[in-house]
Amino acid sequence: MSVDEKKEWNLADPGVLRELLSRHGFRFSKAMGQNFLINPSVCPRMAAACGAQDAAGVLEIGPGVGVLTRELAKVAPKVVAIELDRRLFPLLEETLAGCGNVELIEGDVLKLDLRGLMEEKFGGGPVCVCANLPYYITSPVIMGLLEGELPLTALTVLVQKVAAQRLCAAPGTRACGAVSVSVQYHCQPELLFPVGRGSFLPPPKVDSAVLRMRMRTEPPVSVADKVFFFRTARGAFSQRRKTAANAVSAALGVPKDRVQEALQSAGAPPGARAEQLTMEQLAALSNALWEAPIKEES
Repeated sequence: MSVDEKKEWNLADPGVLRELLSRHGFRFSKAMGQNFLINPSVCPRMAAACGAQDAAGVLEIGPGVGVLTRELAKVAPKVVAIELDRRLFPLLEETLAGCGNVELIEGDVLKLDLRGLMEEKFGGGPVCVCANLPYYITSPVIMGLLEGELPLTALTVLVQKVAAQRLCAAPGTRACGAVSVSVQYHCQPELLFPVGRGSFLPPPKVDSAVLRMRMRTEPPVSVADKVFFFRTARGAFSQRRKTAANAVSAALGVPKDRVQEALQSAGAPPGARAEQLTMEQLAALSNALWEAPIKEES
C-alpha cells in the first residue's frame, strides 16, 4: 500500500490528536520538549523544501506522532526517523501504517553513530535532514550534524525563532555568535518562514521558524587549522562585552599584544568586539595565531 492509499490521519486536527494520545495513555514530557505540530501547512512546506528529491533519503529527528514523517514519506525514497521516547512507538505504528519507506530507530541522536547509521540505511548516499527539533537540543544537534563530516546535502529544521535568527546572523553583525560562525562556515542558512506558537499542541511560550541550511561544497574562508579556527571564534565570543583581543587572549592563553598584532594584520579596527569581525577577519586572526609559533621556532 502506498503512502497515498493508506488511511489519511488528520493529525493537524487537535481533536484527532488528543483522541490518539488519550487512547494510548500518552502524556507530554516537558523534559523532552515535546510540542506536536497541528498547523496543517507547515509539514508539507518543510517536506517540499528539504531537498529529498536530490538525496538517497531523509533523516528525521524526533518524529513525534508522525505528522512530518508522513509528508516526508511522500517525497523521499526512504525516511529514517530517530525517536528517543519509546512511548511513542505504538502511536507511530498506527499513524505510519502503510508507509513502507519509513523506518523507525529508537535512540538518542546525540549518542548514535550517525555516520555508521547513514552508511547502513542509505548506502553512503547523500542524505538530507528534516526535523521539528526540541528547543533544548537545537544547538548540540545542529553542531553535531555539521561537524560530523557526514554525507549531508541540507538540514531543514523547525526551531525557536530567535535561534533561527541567530544561526542566520552574518559575521560582522550584532546578532552573530560563535555558533553562527560555525554554521556559516559549513553551510548557507536561510530562514524560510515563521511558525507561530499556536501551531503546536501544547503551545510553547515562544514562536518558531523553519530554517534551511544547504551544505557548502567548499568553506567560505581558508583556515590553517579548522579546529583552532573554531576555538578562536568561541574565544572571541566568550566575553562579548570585552574587546576581541581581550577575549581571545583570555580564552586561548595567548599574550594580548600578540592577539592585537594578529587582529591588526587581519584588518580589524582597534578595540573591535567579536560581533564586528567578518568571517575573513576571524579566519585571518586564527591563521596568524596558529602560524606564529612556527615562525618563532624557525
